[in-house]
Amino acid sequence: MTDTGAAGLLATWEAGLAEAPAGRALLLHRTARPDLDGTALPVLPVGQRESDLFALRRALFGDRMQVRLECSACGADMEFDLDAGQFALRTDGQEVTVSEGGWEVAFRLPGIADLTAAARSGDPRAALLARCVVSATHHGTAAPAGTLPAPVQRRIAEAVEAADPGADVTLNVACPDCGQATRAELDIASYLWTELDAWARDILLDVHLLAAAYGWSEPQILALSPLRRRYYLELCADV
Repeated sequence: MTDTGAAGLLATWEAGLAEAPAGRALLLHRTARPDLDGTALPVLPVGQRESDLFALRRALFGDRMQVRLECSACGADMEFDLDAGQFALRTDGQEVTVSEGGWEVAFRLPGIADLTAAARSGDPRAALLARCVVSATHHGTAAPAGTLPAPVQRRIAEAVEAADPGADVTLNVACPDCGQATRAELDIASYLWTELDAWARDILLDVHLLAAAYGWSEPQILALSPLRRRYYLELCADV
């Protein structure tokens, strides 16, 4: 079950302040999936992580997402709404199998740990194959991942995209001014962190105002429901 308690979310936010984006994304994923051990999260298929983060976003802030994007053609600001629920795409299993030209390959769907490690290497594609190829045979004879020909690699990429469609959330938005389309990746981890940061700062301001007015401690204030907290803040404003 997703942890949406105010105290827990504030702890996640505080820990994330000192982290790089990758560390913040992992903290958010831990919040979304407290049922899993932290070491299991980086190896989940990327699309599964994205789906988990979209589910967390819906639990915290609802379905409606406001997005602002600059047109790549004319520079106009485009503002539009998205439904977070439409990005809850199902990942089909943990592996894909490919048969092509006498090759039989089993390939594990990459996780964030795989992509991160591959990006740090001199040849990301080769590194990803080395990490994620479970088995490969050519006409029944075992073969190393580095010997896979280009057509087989393309088939693997196609199979991974079909099995894990949520791994790459790309928007294609037509500009209302010039009509040209702009493509942009929707980074849910970054988007959600920005929202959590704004929420946390608002909550801390609430704590400050209520503690000054009533002498309550932070845990006492955070234990209040959002409705009761807002009502007490309105009473403070009327004084």
